[in-house]
Amino acid sequence: MLLLLVPVAVATVIGLLMLWPGGEQSRAGHVADTYVPPGTTYPRGEVAKVTTQPCPSDATQPKSTCGTAVVKILDGPGAGDYVQIDLPPDVVASGVSVGDTLVLTRDGAAQGGPSYQFSDYARGTPIVVLAIAFAVVVGLVARLRGLASLVGLAFAFAVLLWFVVPGLLADKSPTLVGLVGSSAIMFVVLYLAHGFSARTTTALVGTLFGLALIAVMGSVAVSAARLTGLTSEETIQLSTFDPTLDFSGLVLAGVVVAGLGVLNDVTITQASAVWQLNEASPDMTWRQLFGRGMAIGRDHIASTVYTIVFAYAGAALPLLLLFELYHRPFWVTLTSAAVAEEVIRTLVGAIALVLAVPLTTAVGAFFAKAADTSAAEATERRMTGLRARFAR
Repeated sequence: MLLLLVPVAVATVIGLLMLWPGGEQSRAGHVADTYVPPGTTYPRGEVAKVTTQPCPSDATQPKSTCGTAVVKILDGPGAGDYVQIDLPPDVVASGVSVGDTLVLTRDGAAQGGPSYQFSDYARGTPIVVLAIAFAVVVGLVARLRGLASLVGLAFAFAVLLWFVVPGLLADKSPTLVGLVGSSAIMFVVLYLAHGFSARTTTALVGTLFGLALIAVMGSVAVSAARLTGLTSEETIQLSTFDPTLDFSGLVLAGVVVAGLGVLNDVTITQASAVWQLNEASPDMTWRQLFGRGMAIGRDHIASTVYTIVFAYAGAALPLLLLFELYHRPFWVTLTSAAVAEEVIRTLVGAIALVLAVPLTTAVGAFFAKAADTSAAEATERRMTGLRARFAR
């Protein structure tokens, strides 16, 4: 396996060095800066008073409630000041009340003095509490291996934020950036969480195979389906910042990155299952071990396919509700750009996932039996040496 993985590891390092984004700001970054007044900050503020009133509207619009709030600035240049801000209807409807902490935008260069506007709710406390609870639970249940996985997760986010995202905004190939970044993540995450072993290497081989398959099939599918990538508010906003971005390539890069978690889960589980089967029944042949491993793999495939589809259905539920209100034919809805992009993303990832299972199983069975053979040969050599010693 090292004959395969060493060249891939070297290619990954070379790819990171060649594709690593420079320190200069991207074109999209320059344009985005013009949308925000210079010196804009985002201080937190505590609501001291809330008043509501009907929003101004005409007879054709549904009635809604707007509001104003007196907010005490908690940090930044205006800390301690009290300011009045307008609250949009959705914020009032959410039940904003005295004592809530908000995130504001502060334009320090506005005429007449600094101006403040509502930006969002401050959600730092619940997120931090949940993150700590997650880390504690993982550490208690999975112990050192679980903590190692958290370190690997931090590394993965570092690669995404410092390499993949800046690389996609720069003049780099989205496909190569996605593949190189995903490969680097898998090399570190798998060995960090599961240790250096033949079974981890087996899982890595299966994962890299799946990623390569996703890149190839995704490229063909995106081209054949003529996916533009301009199907969401986010991508449309990006196009206003930099219309030269390869949005079809962004779809493909998203397919590759999205496949990381599922492929990692399936391949490491499959490799572990093969080794456990071999340890329980070392007399099994390679064919028998492969067959038993695939029996487990088929169950895993079935459950994971459901996971992929339902995860998308849950995330896209508001979009599906809109299509239902439009009364569009089912086939027209399914093949529309917004839905087809996710359908192709799901199908490409699912095909790679399914094909990665037999490959991982076959590789795992081969090396598990090879390890048995090596152990048997080593034992035989020791016994031969002992017999020769006693013969003398």
